[in-house]
Amino acid sequence: MRRFSSFRDFDWVLLGFVLLLSVISVFEIYSATLHTKFHGFEKKQLEYLAVGLVLMFIVSLIDYHQLLEIVPWAYGTSIFALVAVAAVGTRVLGAKRWIKFPGGIHFQPSEWIKLVLVVAVARYFWSLGGRDLTWKDIGKAFLLVGVPMLMVLKQPDLGTALTYSPILICGLFLGGIRFKQAGILILGFLLLVGGVWRTGKLLKPYQKARLTNFINPDNDPKGSGYQIRQSLIAVGSGGVWGKGATKGTQTQGDFLPIPYTDFIFAAFCEEHGFVGALGVLLLYFLILMRLIQNAQTAPDPPGTFIVMGIVAIIIFQMAVNIGMVIGFMPVTGIPLPLMSYGGSSVLFTFMALGIVMNVRMRRFVN
Repeated sequence: MRRFSSFRDFDWVLLGFVLLLSVISVFEIYSATLHTKFHGFEKKQLEYLAVGLVLMFIVSLIDYHQLLEIVPWAYGTSIFALVAVAAVGTRVLGAKRWIKFPGGIHFQPSEWIKLVLVVAVARYFWSLGGRDLTWKDIGKAFLLVGVPMLMVLKQPDLGTALTYSPILICGLFLGGIRFKQAGILILGFLLLVGGVWRTGKLLKPYQKARLTNFINPDNDPKGSGYQIRQSLIAVGSGGVWGKGATKGTQTQGDFLPIPYTDFIFAAFCEEHGFVGALGVLLLYFLILMRLIQNAQTAPDPPGTFIVMGIVAIIIFQMAVNIGMVIGFMPVTGIPLPLMSYGGSSVLFTFMALGIVMNVRMRRFVN
């Protein structure tokens, strides 16, 4: 057994895949915003990536066991931050999700809570000592994730709230939930969703429209179905090889909505075709395989829980975003990790990778 050796055990292969995907993202953001008022966002994305890299290396040096110890305080602070958003948050386009600080800085607590929940759920199931889960244990886990989830849903921010669910599901699965318990929970979830849908509570009218019109966007082609229709046209028009960078008609003609964030994969498919899309998906596959390998070699159960929680979030965001782009999922505003423009998404992803690196770097510690 050898002791912790700083960056010698860093997963440089994983970092290489991540940086390659990030570079592709910067070029696509440049192309997607070339003829819009958002031109120049690729420079901001580079700044976010630089800050994210620094944070990743810093976080990788903080023993994740220390994070497990302080996570109750971090969880309490997160709940307080969400209360602060509801009380004094800045409202933009009907949603109150940010706290505005001097200097024009906007802080979005809901994005950072994902990291807190990953560690909190890992600590909770670790504390159970591997015993068979009781309904009381499951109820506490639901409460742990459900409280911030409902608070974010009320902002309203359906997309971010949904990203909390894979953390809980992964925790229950790794924690040893039984098939009978899982079946009862799925049935209860379906009944709950049906009740919420019929009563109209928690979901805004535009959110309900998004969740239904993706099945047949032609029902409202100029309204809630517009985004999906334009996305499908962009993906289909790319063909096998694509139209070339900066040459996508849907993207450059401003038909495709927000092609640098939620629909960046559609813009990429139009310009680089099936072959380009396959290359990006292959990069995601390699990143996920490296992450899962790091989970398998984690020195203890909390390390495995943490890494797999991060894997669950990335897979969920990928599935929902790409599914949305090709019309298999409703439009929920969930960004594509490492591709979509946005400081909060980039910084969260790199800080999460920093924790993964920390788990890996300590797998040989005495």
